[in-house]
Amino acid sequence: MNDDHDTGHDPRLERIRAWLSQARFFAEEVYSSRYRGAIARARRDEDDLFMLLVFSEMMGVPNPAAYYTLELQPLLLERFHDWHRRMGMERSPLDHFRCC
Repeated sequence: MNDDHDTGHDPRLERIRAWLSQARFFAEEVYSSRYRGAIARARRDEDDLFMLLVFSEMMGVPNPAAYYTLELQPLLLERFHDWHRRMGMERSPLDHFRCC
């Protein structure tokens, strides 16, 4: 008997599955390529809002989520310089924190 039938793996079926998987990947790439820029802008805007929430307490803006975002500040300090430049601030808006 054929060992392929004993194990339950049909090589033709595996090739068809692999081809369909690749076809699905390429179809998704073609479809999403038009929207990649818009998705990146939306994600950046969302990140900017998140940064504002995290650092609002340091800038004097009352933040209702300060307790939860306080522990995230050390993780976001690396991205703080890019954020304040994107917001149109030449220098860091924080008096006691200089990043540039």
